[in-house]
Amino acid sequence: MTTPTLMALALTALGTMGCDTQKEDEVTMLRQEATELRAQLDERDKALEAANGELRQVNLMLRDQKEQYETEIANMSAASAAPAGGFDNIEGVTATYGPNDVTVSVEGDVLFDSGRTTLKSGAKRSLDRVAEVINAQYNGNPVIVAGHTDSDPIRKSGHKSNHHLGFERGYAVRDYLMKQGVDSSRIAVMSYGPDRPMGSAQTSRRVEIVVAQ
Repeated sequence: MTTPTLMALALTALGTMGCDTQKEDEVTMLRQEATELRAQLDERDKALEAANGELRQVNLMLRDQKEQYETEIANMSAASAAPAGGFDNIEGVTATYGPNDVTVSVEGDVLFDSGRTTLKSGAKRSLDRVAEVINAQYNGNPVIVAGHTDSDPIRKSGHKSNHHLGFERGYAVRDYLMKQGVDSSRIAVMSYGPDRPMGSAQTSRRVEIVVAQ
């Protein structure tokens, strides 16, 4: 083999080695880039998972707030709708609708003569309506009948005190409601006497029927 031929073969071998080294370098660089890209993807996946976790928490909070808001709206709607067909428009009766109960205040002068505990005939018509609503809309709910009086001292009625008078009047209302079908086991009677006055002696004289909702 001639010298020029040997030189050509040597140059070819060197060129081949140079190409292999270059390819190895390129492969190494590609592997490094792939490793870096995987690391970046892992970081992004972690960040995305964290963001999704926060989003889930926000969605849960919004759902709870929505349910609470809908419940409040339903309660408000029920409260605003309650007077329709309820205790309103009954002679001598004023109804106050609260979140947990309804207070039906019946004027004492509509119910009784001064110092008396016997119901007037007109009072029975009003109490008939009250009993109808209790039986129709609040059947089974606890009821408290509370007697209230003015602060004038007892002189002629024969009762020991206004508290005694208030109780007797409350009991008379309870007894009448029972006769109209309201279960006696769910009616309690009490007397505040003059302890919770209203704006005047006339308005202070009353019997309140508190019905739980």
